[in-house]
Amino acid sequence: MKRLFTSESVTEGHPDKLCDRVSEAVLDECMKQDKMSRVACEAFAATGMVAVCGEISTKAVLDIPEIVRKAVRDVGYDRAKYGFDCDTCAVLSTINHQSPDIAMGVDEALESRGSGEFDIGAGDQGMMFGYACDETPELMPMPISYAHKLAKKLAELRKSGELTYLRPDGKSQVTVQYDCDKPVRIDSVVISTQHDPEVSQETIRRDMIEKVVRDIIPPELLDNDTVYYINPTGRFVIGGPQGDCGLTGRKIIVDTYGGYSRHGGGCFSGKDPTKVDRSAAYAARHVAKNIVAAGLAKRCELQIAYAIGVAKPVSLMVDTFGTGKVSDEALAKAVLRVFDLRPAAIIRELGLRDISYLPLSAYGHMGREDLKVSWEKTDRVEALLDALK
Repeated sequence: MKRLFTSESVTEGHPDKLCDRVSEAVLDECMKQDKMSRVACEAFAATGMVAVCGEISTKAVLDIPEIVRKAVRDVGYDRAKYGFDCDTCAVLSTINHQSPDIAMGVDEALESRGSGEFDIGAGDQGMMFGYACDETPELMPMPISYAHKLAKKLAELRKSGELTYLRPDGKSQVTVQYDCDKPVRIDSVVISTQHDPEVSQETIRRDMIEKVVRDIIPPELLDNDTVYYINPTGRFVIGGPQGDCGLTGRKIIVDTYGGYSRHGGGCFSGKDPTKVDRSAAYAARHVAKNIVAAGLAKRCELQIAYAIGVAKPVSLMVDTFGTGKVSDEALAKAVLRVFDLRPAAIIRELGLRDISYLPLSAYGHMGREDLKVSWEKTDRVEALLDALK
């Protein structure tokens, strides 16, 4: 059976990604000065302004305008002709402390109260999903994998100065054709990039196909029927916050699996690791990737659910879509024996208080072997196999 599946990615200059970057920059500064910071930071960007708001409890001393301006500058919005200028944009800030009602549940888990032991509770209720499959070396779905690589290449050509007409905002989209659930070819590629007003559409099309698409996608996946949509409106000069409002957490499908797997709905950026929206999603990816890496399934989706203030997950689901070497029930039992999915254990095992989150603000949080993040390690393969004996 043949089918098509499409995923998209965006560059760090996309207005929503710009806001994710600002939120992550604030989080990183808090964690740098105080690893026990509680952070839920949101950003909003529009023409000529960035607003930062949220709930932050920390010992860190923050210069919010400077953090914001550096984050925007590093993306490339450093002059008015790009539609946004880091040095002249207005920076607004309204930040409160974390609610004591929430802090109470996080500070001490329900299971710990009166027991004499200590554990932290989940920072919110909700369900988080993790996914892995054997379509790519990093065990990610092929459509989102290539969409991210195309967007990243677009940014590299801009930053290196090789294509001087490129501007920070941009998007990519890849449609993969599957035959009996196996990816066999690229059906279409979409690239939209903000550009200098003087460059011709013909130049952009030629460069995008030759220097982006063909540099990234293997030739055996491209054929004469592959369709290329390059700046399909014909003009993309106005971009970034001038072209569209930006908001933290509005690209959650880009951040995860490109729609190939389900999503719990919570974003990652700007949240410290006591927020299970972030930490448990990373843990779920870690588990799913180890299951596939162990050869126990070709595809695996994991759901973990939590109650606020409670450490242990209220449910765990493993679905291998009929590709598992053992039953999904047996895999779920093995997962619970091998992985400790309480928030404090996830934070400790994945080292989530000791990393920089800002590099994750664009090009996905999953499959990032280039960043050597802990949740991409396949370090529990043997333990899973032993647990199933």
